[in-house]
Amino acid sequence: MTLADKVTASRIALAPVFFVLFTWGAALGLPHVALSIILWVMLLVMEISDMIDGMVARGTKSVSSFGKLFDPFADVLSHLTSFVCFIMVGIMPAWAFLVILFREYSMLFLRLLLIEKRVTMGARPGGKIKSFMYAVSVLASLLYWTLSGLQFDAIWLNRLYSGVQWLYIICVALTVVSFADYIIQFRKITRNAAAA
Repeated sequence: MTLADKVTASRIALAPVFFVLFTWGAALGLPHVALSIILWVMLLVMEISDMIDGMVARGTKSVSSFGKLFDPFADVLSHLTSFVCFIMVGIMPAWAFLVILFREYSMLFLRLLLIEKRVTMGARPGGKIKSFMYAVSVLASLLYWTLSGLQFDAIWLNRLYSGVQWLYIICVALTVVSFADYIIQFRKITRNAAAA
């Protein structure tokens, strides 16, 4: 694996640890403040790795077909893991998660179809915007969870909760739009492959 791939792999390694700590950290005796700090550090490391792995690949001239697929795979895995955590505590609506889950599995299917034609479809601009909004929603959800555990002012918590719900609605909208864009691109690629 290249250095960029190792940066990407860090998200896959941290995601299950994040889930375990989020789910059972309190039962393991970790105070809310300490647990929050650990989770914030892990989440920020995952999101920063998403920002820099592409730059590392370009900087080391190690951009590859594998990396183009590995990066979105790691993004989806880490974000879906975080989403499950926030569904469990009632922050993320389950319907939003299902729409996102169906989209991501559909994308996996499309990419597998293209691999049969020896074509790699990397991330599209719409997909990158969608991933950015996933990250914003996850960070906002963790902020709400952190402040709730600290018994922050209820009025501001309610406002933050409403804001988080709107972020998830935006995520779903971007998920649908970006998937439509991928379908269009998929059809173009398959037509070109058939004509070649």
